Amino acid sequence: MNMLELAWAYGVVFVLAALPFFEGYGVIALAIIAGLPQIPVILIALFGNILTVLLLILFMNKIREWRRKRKGDEAEKESSKKAIRAQKIWKRYGLPGLAIIGPLIVGSHLTAFMCLTLGGTKKSTSIWMVMSIVIWGLAFAGLTHLGVDFLGYEDKGFFKDLISND
Repeated sequence: MNMLELAWAYGVVFVLAALPFFEGYGVIALAIIAGLPQIPVILIALFGNILTVLLLILFMNKIREWRRKRKGDEAEKESSKKAIRAQKIWKRYGLPGLAIIGPLIVGSHLTAFMCLTLGGTKKSTSIWMVMSIVIWGLAFAGLTHLGVDFLGYEDKGFFKDLISND
């Protein structure tokens, strides 16, 4: 794989990890299975996911205003099944529990939004969300590495075959 192909692959990892609902831990697993080097993949995916979550937390007030203008007063009243589940987790485990469990249920971006909506401060939400993203990213990287190694795919990533011109 030449340098341009590798840069393109890492760019895709960054963008997918930054998008809501793709999640850094999912992208890490896919990229490792694809045969990309693990350490750069982990760092790039975590950076992409953490960056967008922190931007969401930073601009939370603007997002609330935009949502309120778009939906009116209904935006504050509606309760989905996910929101009800998040409230139960919040009442039982607080910010740490929701920040750790939430990304697996609804994604890190929506979890950060819920943490702030349910009463978490920007600082504490940022700290817990970064820790959660790193924990899940490293856990999925380790599990994927062990699974890929067990299956013998470590040197045969499908991504290398996909982009090679041979």
